[in-house]
Amino acid sequence: MSSASAGDANSQKRAPEALDEDARDDSVKRQRLEEKSNEEITTEAAEDQTMESAEPTVETSATTSSKGMNKARKQDSRKKGRGRDRRRTRNEEDASRDAQASEDGESGSKAPRLPKRQCALLLGFCGSGYSGMQIQPEHTKTIEGALFSALVKAGAVSQDNADNPTKVGLARAARTDAGVHAAGNIVSLKMIITIPGVKDIVAKINEELPPEIRLWGYVRTQNSFNARLVCDSRKYTYFFPAYLLIPPKPGSGFHRVWSEQVKNMADGKLPVSYEFWEGKESDTKEEDLARKRAWRVSSEQVQTLRNLATRYEGTHNFHNFTVGREYTDRSNMRYMKKVEIADPVVYGETEWISVLFHGQSFMLHQRKMMAILVLSCRMGTPSRVISELYGQRDVFVPKMPSLGLLLEEPLFESYNERMAVINSKLQPSDPEYRPLIDFEQYRTQINEFKEKFIYKNMREVEDRDGLFDAWIRSIDAYAGPDLLYLNPTGAVPDASVIVKGTRRPNPFREKRVFDTTSFPAERDADIKKELEAAEDEVDEVEEEVLDKRQLEETEG
Repeated sequence: MSSASAGDANSQKRAPEALDEDARDDSVKRQRLEEKSNEEITTEAAEDQTMESAEPTVETSATTSSKGMNKARKQDSRKKGRGRDRRRTRNEEDASRDAQASEDGESGSKAPRLPKRQCALLLGFCGSGYSGMQIQPEHTKTIEGALFSALVKAGAVSQDNADNPTKVGLARAARTDAGVHAAGNIVSLKMIITIPGVKDIVAKINEELPPEIRLWGYVRTQNSFNARLVCDSRKYTYFFPAYLLIPPKPGSGFHRVWSEQVKNMADGKLPVSYEFWEGKESDTKEEDLARKRAWRVSSEQVQTLRNLATRYEGTHNFHNFTVGREYTDRSNMRYMKKVEIADPVVYGETEWISVLFHGQSFMLHQRKMMAILVLSCRMGTPSRVISELYGQRDVFVPKMPSLGLLLEEPLFESYNERMAVINSKLQPSDPEYRPLIDFEQYRTQINEFKEKFIYKNMREVEDRDGLFDAWIRSIDAYAGPDLLYLNPTGAVPDASVIVKGTRRPNPFREKRVFDTTSFPAERDADIKKELEAAEDEVDEVEEEVLDKRQLEETEG
């Protein structure tokens, strides 16, 4: 057994508790949040009873000034008598700001200050045309940007806080790349949930959102709830046409260099069948694609795919499945709970396969994990290759197209268990009661949304433009050494190893078009040109170089 294989065997035995120090740091943060939330729950209930029962009133500048000055004097007298460790409540802080504003001479009528409550928003979205989930600099179209704007317009975020999402503590459970979709995601923030004249706040917010972003609902949470820190795990699904498992066309660049390598190995026996290509070597790519769509994967290949997927389960060093991470970076250690391969399903003329990844957290570009599954299966490469990729040596792993990736949902088992214990002693009407975070109650709406905005778009783009076929042809057109680890032994050859500071001969170049999920029908001619160019050395892009802070922001 190689050193990589031995290390992998040990890593598979590790339990979730044996995660890296970064994961333990997050665990400590969650524990502190829990302790803090338990201390705050009585304060929350008191605030609910005093503030939510009162109707907001509009005050003139004179009355506001008088009341504010009285409040300020009372607070000054309280400060003298209380200990240094005593925290001010959110209401006291608001009152202090009101008093200061009055003393500074604000004039005119003032909008009522409505109470904010910490909440978890359950939403779904089609990421096509958006630059990812997280709010970016001005003029960049993002999911959070559209959501925050809708919250402001609906009155769930006040005008005082409308200029900066950090003022309401906005955080997300999972950050998605540009164009990636989500059936379910969680955003946490302090928002106004009782708005004068608004009976259904969810409906009001959805009125302000574009149809490709939907708010399923929201729940009140404890004050210290943070969607990213409290989240236990995430589920992603990747969909791809089964024909990607057909081996390379004889005569293609990759087939030539791969065949030469196999001949030089011990027995020289080809590990895959080329029956699909017999007598069809001179067919056009259009004729090839028509036959690929009519092809059906065997049960043996599906089982091979499942066997490969089990090598991802457990705790491993995923440094070769992301960008900008050294092998020694402890944040590379990630725990994958389960990887499931569903039975193939035919839609129209094409057979599709879905792969469900359930992991504690994911690094940037988990599409690389999918590429190794698909490429290893089609080339007859044993699962040892995945163990090799956990080793110290750096290699290049391509990304599969963004179009197939979907965030299913983040999970909050620990938080829900803790709330269930607290709620068992309460009634839903009690101020301390906190509903569980659960997408199942919206499952019918979510499934309808996925079919209309995500699956339908995915299949239409593939049927019209052959996006996945263009991607696999870009792989097969490559005749360099970067992918020679896809061999019958699963060992990484020296020719495929990346040596820092050394220029690589004929490196593989990724194509920008495969990071796109928005393919409008009116741009069909331009899109076809881009996909055709994907086989040539044009429109190429090097992998991103990101600093540690940027990498942390891209993960989830």
